Amino acid sequence: MNLTNFRFETDADGIAVATWDMPGRSMNVITPEVMEELDRIVDKVVSDEAIKGCVVTSGKESFSGGADLTMLQGLRDLYVKLAKEKGEAVALQNFFDESRKLSLLYRKLETCGKPFAAAIHGVCLGGAFELSLACQYRVVSDDAATRVGLPEIKVGLFPGGGGTQRVARLMQTGDALQMMFKGEQVKPLPARNSGLVHAVVPRAELIQNAKDWLKANPQATQPWDQKGFKLPSNKVHSPAGMQIWPPANAIYRRETNDNYPAARAILSAVYEGLQLPIDLALKVESRYFAKILRTKEAASMIRSLFVSMQELNKGARRPADVPPSKLKKVGVVGAGFMGAGIAYVTALAGLEVVLVDRDIEAAEKGKAHSHKLVSDQIMKGRAKTADRDALLARIKASADYADLKGCDLIVEAVFEDPKVKAEVIAKVEAVVGPRTIFGSNTSTLPITGLAQSSQRPKNFIGIHFFSPVEKMLLVEVIMAKKTGKKALAMALDFVRAIRKTPIVVNDTRGFYANRCVGNYLREGHLMLMEGVPPAMIEAAGKQAGMPVGPLSLNDEVAIDLALKIVKATKAQLGDAAVDPQQEKLLVAMVETNGRLGRKNRKGFYDYPESGPKRLWPGLADLVGKRLDPDSVDMEELKQRLLVTQALEAAKTYEEGVVTDPREADVGSIIGFGFAPFTGGTLSYIDNMGAAAFVKLCERLAKKHGERFKPNRLLKRMARTGESFYATAEAKAA
Repeated sequence: MNLTNFRFETDADGIAVATWDMPGRSMNVITPEVMEELDRIVDKVVSDEAIKGCVVTSGKESFSGGADLTMLQGLRDLYVKLAKEKGEAVALQNFFDESRKLSLLYRKLETCGKPFAAAIHGVCLGGAFELSLACQYRVVSDDAATRVGLPEIKVGLFPGGGGTQRVARLMQTGDALQMMFKGEQVKPLPARNSGLVHAVVPRAELIQNAKDWLKANPQATQPWDQKGFKLPSNKVHSPAGMQIWPPANAIYRRETNDNYPAARAILSAVYEGLQLPIDLALKVESRYFAKILRTKEAASMIRSLFVSMQELNKGARRPADVPPSKLKKVGVVGAGFMGAGIAYVTALAGLEVVLVDRDIEAAEKGKAHSHKLVSDQIMKGRAKTADRDALLARIKASADYADLKGCDLIVEAVFEDPKVKAEVIAKVEAVVGPRTIFGSNTSTLPITGLAQSSQRPKNFIGIHFFSPVEKMLLVEVIMAKKTGKKALAMALDFVRAIRKTPIVVNDTRGFYANRCVGNYLREGHLMLMEGVPPAMIEAAGKQAGMPVGPLSLNDEVAIDLALKIVKATKAQLGDAAVDPQQEKLLVAMVETNGRLGRKNRKGFYDYPESGPKRLWPGLADLVGKRLDPDSVDMEELKQRLLVTQALEAAKTYEEGVVTDPREADVGSIIGFGFAPFTGGTLSYIDNMGAAAFVKLCERLAKKHGERFKPNRLLKRMARTGESFYATAEAKAA
């Protein structure tokens, strides 16, 4: 056979090995070409009498990350084209047939009459794991890097290659639903114990183990193809089944607020499929998959959380004419919570770190943060003692700025005070070389103003991390007026090295993310001052798709910090720049009642030593009024909380703070949790349509104030029918 993406060999015992090894790629992915070759491999195995069975394995460090999602994007585009040219019925039939090809191929493989085994090392996810599920035998390596799973829900999809039906026939129904709802990656031993795989062996024994099984089981068939097969959790309409489905439906609604069509499709496909023979069940799954693939939620999430995110991670905004940085040593000045986190992720990436603070005790305390984080990983079985020793050896704690000599990059993370930062800049520039790049980690202070303290403004850039650094994926890279291309390239190379996602923004107070988040918090504050019950405000935030309500979020970031920002904004921009009602609330919370947030266990919530947090009963007296809950329009609350953020994103785009819709959307989702099902702040507007969004803004402005008035860019887009993405794509063409 003439294959490009696979190597195919047969041994003396008649066991074939199909090694998936796509040329020019670091990771195997499912493409139309891969599917065509796999189809030919199945035909070869069936037609050649000498072949008794076939092992499918990978020639790369991982098995496969699953399907190339741009292929699925192409299916949507083809559907739209055919609908225009040949009508909806033809387009729908074509779409269904094309979207089902992978499912039919896997069914062909598992019913071809000869057994297949999957030998898996590294990650095996999505459509690739569905391939392994179609094999009669699955063996995985005991390596810590090995994981199996179906993460499609994270990009607005669900398993459409038979995953919903095979997993639900291998595992207890509740466990299968939970796995697919969460998109979990399962480690080798739990995968074996739950029935997802059959064996766990050392990597060196993978192929031989699979071959031995095939030789011993030449007539193997899948359990669901055998007479008398019983479902792990019994029939859907049995007493046992009824213990599962009502709670599953309730959990789905609690966790998704019905915002994710793909999650609902998982529930429906499994519920209906388990009542049918496997072939009909797979057809049901395919119908749901075709439906979900056409939703705006799937299109938006695939674009933002897969395509755009990959492009940004690979350097879409990096200056192409600047050679790659050879980062080896990074200095971090300020060993507080943020600086300690930055030192940790830098050392974790294999780079040397010099962690400097005012005295050695403070620096060592910052280094101890890394010790704790790795120790936590060791306790969970995700790291070894040797890993901790190696990481800590890469961090040098110091109180001497001279130790920063030889660093390629400095990241400053000291107190948010221009005078303090100016002193640090002078001390650093006195010891580092003229080519060293200086990055300031600040959440609100304009970078251009800070750069005035530097003797090398071309080398000065903002690198804004989010807290906690080790968990948050986003980093804002902020361009000051005089920042040079080399500084930008170095900052982006650094962010890539530490496995974060960068967005490049131009300088302004609050940059991009904090401006949007600030609006979310403010809207929650103003709702409270209007007399909206606080529980309704929090519920509206969650139901709108945010990870937490605005009051809870403010407790996390600290209420006194919110007050400080309001006062600083007022001092710099005047009284009109802040809302008096918000200021009144924050002053009452912080200065009158000493409620600073989670950090002192007293904020909008009380945080008892034991038990869950609960809303502070004193809020009612502090506000002085309370609306009848029945009179509050919950849908409008949700709109206010999303519109205020999206409108601010549109303003930053008009001002040139954010210049790429991809960065606005990706940054909004991974930076502050803007409703992922929308695709991000600007996709939220595009999906609604600029005209409809402007109309909504005007209605909210009439009822709730000038802050909802649409900006000039949106008004123009409403008149012309433009969208952010179409305009950006036209400019790039």
